[in-house]
Amino acid sequence: QRAALLVLHGFDDDPHLASKASGVGVAVGDLPEDPLPGAAEVDIEPLLDLHASAGDVEIIKGLNLTIERGEIHALMGPNGSGKSTLSYVLMGHPGYEVTDGKIYYKGEDITEWTADERGRSGLVLGFQYPEEIPGVSVLNFLRTALSNRTGTDYTVLELRLKVAEAMKELGMDQSFADRYLNEGFSGGERKRNEVLQMTILEPELAVLDETDSGLDIDALRTVAEGVQRLHDDDRGFLIITHYQRMLDYITPDVVHIFVDGKVVETGGPDLAETIEESGYDDYRLGAAG
Repeated sequence: QRAALLVLHGFDDDPHLASKASGVGVAVGDLPEDPLPGAAEVDIEPLLDLHASAGDVEIIKGLNLTIERGEIHALMGPNGSGKSTLSYVLMGHPGYEVTDGKIYYKGEDITEWTADERGRSGLVLGFQYPEEIPGVSVLNFLRTALSNRTGTDYTVLELRLKVAEAMKELGMDQSFADRYLNEGFSGGERKRNEVLQMTILEPELAVLDETDSGLDIDALRTVAEGVQRLHDDDRGFLIITHYQRMLDYITPDVVHIFVDGKVVETGGPDLAETIEESGYDDYRLGAAG
C-alpha cells in the first residue's frame, strides 16, 4: 500500500492511527477499520474530528473526510461556513492553528510544517482571490516554484517551452509569461493562471478554493477543462465551491456539504443538484439544532 496523501485525526502520537494512514488516499478524521483499544468504554467520536481556530475563534469545528488517490471531491457550503479556512489550514497558513488533531501527508506528520514545505511536497492551493506580485514575472515565478518543487534548476528557455504548451491549452496569450504575476489580470486570467501553475507544478493534492468565483461561462469551461486534464489516478482534488456550476464541467466522485465548520452530509454528484434546487437552509437549521 502507498502512503496516504493526507490524514487528519485527533489522537496524539497514536501509532495505531498513524499506521492506518498508510493505505488511504487523503483522509481527514479517518476512523480506523478495527476499533482502538478502549473504544467500547469511551466516547471517541469527538476526538476523530479536526478542529482549527483563528485566534480565539474556532472555525473548523469537527471534520471527517477521506479522499482516495485519483478522486475528485467537492466541498460545498454557504458563505461563512469555514470553507476557505479549511483550505488555509491544509496549506499551513500561519494565521490558523490546529487545536485538535494532526495532519499526515503521505505517511508523515506535517502538522508543524510551513506552507512552503507543504508546497514543495506536492500540496497546491488555487486561491479564490489570487494576489498581484509586481516585479515578478509569471515565468520567473514558475521557474522558482518548479525548481523548489523538483530540486532541478530549470533554465528560462526550458521552462518557457514547457509553459508555452500549457498556456496554449488554457487559451492564454504567450505574452502573459512575461507579465508580472496577476498584475492587471482580469478575474478569468487570474484563475487561468492558477490552473497554469498547477499544470506546471504537477501537485499530488490540489485544493481549489472557489476557483469558479467571478468567471464567465467561457472562462469557467476553460478552467474546468484544465483541471480535467490534470486529473489522473495518482492526483487528488478537493474543489471548494458555493455553487454547482463548476460541477457542471467537472464531475466529482463525492460531494460534501459543509456548514458551520462541519461536514453535515456526504453523497454523490446528485447532492450538488439538490443544493442547486433547494439551497442550504435545511442544512443550516440542522447544524444549529
